[in-house]
Amino acid sequence: MPIYEYLALEVCKAESPCSGLLEVFARMSDEPLERCPTCGVLIQLQISASNSAIGGKHLLQEKNVAKNGFTQYRRAGGGVYEKTAGDGPKFISGD
Repeated sequence: MPIYEYLALEVCKAESPCSGLLEVFARMSDEPLERCPTCGVLIQLQISASNSAIGGKHLLQEKNVAKNGFTQYRRAGGGVYEKTAGDGPKFISGD
């Protein structure tokens, strides 16, 4: 379930533990909240950066690099890179 962030449009009541920013776990199909469940002030849904982690290390394996049309190089030393997968020159040099 995604985490939705809401921002208070009004000043929270003094006795409320709210900070004006609310994070809510909710289904994507749920209706957005209109009022803070703690203090009852008007709130607005905020757009924020997503936080997703994808285990993509397997995508960088040599067989996947070549299969998807990319070329992979590894540093051979002294500003020279050696091709490990894909089409392209065998070596790349900074010279």
